[in-house]
Amino acid sequence: MLLAVARHDGSAYGLLVREEVSAERGRELSVGATYTTLSRLETKGLLTSRTTDPLPVRGGRSRREYRLTTAGHQVLAAERERAARRWGSAPQWGPA
Repeated sequence: MLLAVARHDGSAYGLLVREEVSAERGRELSVGATYTTLSRLETKGLLTSRTTDPLPVRGGRSRREYRLTTAGHQVLAAERERAARRWGSAPQWGPA
């Protein structure tokens, strides 16, 4: 979720995040799980959100857009380093 928000920092909204995470996982993420997770990440201080003006179409609705906080960026950086260490120390696969 954090990575999906980071890719669209400042313009990430629930449906966009849900579609991106679902595509990465290879299975559909429920709407409830998406918004629950986004809310929890915001409570933990990793995201902030704001409500936009209604979309400029007839009957347009407002969206809640999400942005990473400094703490959110730090968590992503730490995860990237952790993954790099894992891959760097993993045995090489393939023919010897």
